Amino acid sequence: MKSPKDTFQDRVGRAAEAKKKALDALRAKPPVDDKVLADRLAARLKREAAEAEKRAARKAAIDAAREAKAAEAAAKLAAMPAPLTEAEKKLARDARYAARKSRAKR
Repeated sequence: MKSPKDTFQDRVGRAAEAKKKALDALRAKPPVDDKVLADRLAARLKREAAEAEKRAARKAAIDAAREAKAAEAAAKLAAMPAPLTEAEKKLARDARYAARKSRAKR
């Protein structure tokens, strides 16, 4: 903690001591064993393979849902009646006109 009587040199000295202490702690750390590294690598590869499999399954499910939706839309479109031709529209219009005239004559 900084006190009002600390000089710049005091703060620099404390910082250097802290840095030296941290480096000593890092150097005192034992090296990692090759067997431990191999185990970590195997675990990471196994985890990545499981994640890749899960991603592939999710993508397949999304694709299947998209295809089902497209097939449903195509079936709905096929079930709709075809639009009337101009001749069919004219016949329907004439029939409505004739029906209206026959109702008016009664």
